[in-house]
Amino acid sequence: MENMQEQIEKLGIVPVVVLNNAKDALPLAKALTEGGLPCAEITFRTEAAEESIRQMATEYPEMLVGAGTVLTIEQVDRAVSAGAKFIVSPGFDPEIVDYCLSKEIPVFPGCITPSEVAQAVKRGLKVVKFFPAEQFGGAAAIKALAAPYTMMRFMPTGGVSAKNLKDYLSCDKIIACGGSWMVKGDLIEAGEFDKICQMTKEAVALADEIRKER
Repeated sequence: MENMQEQIEKLGIVPVVVLNNAKDALPLAKALTEGGLPCAEITFRTEAAEESIRQMATEYPEMLVGAGTVLTIEQVDRAVSAGAKFIVSPGFDPEIVDYCLSKEIPVFPGCITPSEVAQAVKRGLKVVKFFPAEQFGGAAAIKALAAPYTMMRFMPTGGVSAKNLKDYLSCDKIIACGGSWMVKGDLIEAGEFDKICQMTKEAVALADEIRKER
């Protein structure tokens, strides 16, 4: 779990991907890897998610491929069986968290309240997702939430973009941001993987610049 957190923190950005067709999985993996972000959180809310994870994990074993929007234990099993290296859930579901911990599967549950963070702390988690980030107060809310929970760090997702990335990554309580601006659905469906690769490079450069100033 801690090794996974370290790898994610080094990257600084986790591309949050919605794939409607598994044929796009490998071109996207290539674009992200060549762009300097060998990582993807594949949202488990489409029919293509499981097969997309399988293809990425098989052909790009060096990538950190995870499953997002995981709502059930059955989805955890399917995602991990397909090759997912980590699980992300939008909210704090004790059943999913406890199951992942029992199986030693890295899990990042969504937490937006002190009560939810307290439950995560009780289970020994060191990093949680903060979702939807912008709608629940952004970086300022994370700083306030982190104040009493000094051991907890956050991975905000939802409304994060190149325009506000600095607000988040300049805070040392944030290990990385989940974002989809470089992997938008219309770019994927149009097959604009060169553009995705270029936007990924720009995102990596921006994240590196921000963290050097931190």
